[in-house]
Amino acid sequence: MQPLPNMDWMLTELVSSVPYVRHVVVLSSDGLCIGQANTAPDTADAIAAACSGIQSLARAIAQMFPQGDGSTRMVGIEADGGYFSLMAAGPGAYLAVLADQEVDAGLLGDRMRTLVIRIGQHMTSPPREDVGQAM
Repeated sequence: MQPLPNMDWMLTELVSSVPYVRHVVVLSSDGLCIGQANTAPDTADAIAAACSGIQSLARAIAQMFPQGDGSTRMVGIEADGGYFSLMAAGPGAYLAVLADQEVDAGLLGDRMRTLVIRIGQHMTSPPREDVGQAM
């Protein structure tokens, strides 16, 4: 597998431009962290793993819409203490953000979309070629 470019500095821009953003993680659809900002490595890995399950559940729900193709663009969760947003960021990649309850959710969504559009082609996770060898 060809290594992905380090995008952490681009993700840091999201943290600095939206007050109250706590964690930013880019993950592959199978739950591997491929980029992070403002997030310790262990926390980023835990978020990526959880997001893999969330995007899988969201895809199952999206398949219930007869006119859709089963894909999802964004998942949002409002919880006590904050917000979670998961956005498709290119083939096989997702952008996840956790923010405190004081965050401007509209601004956050706008900046996430802008980031995905601006660097979406770099935020992809190509299929791994050596999966069969690992088993």
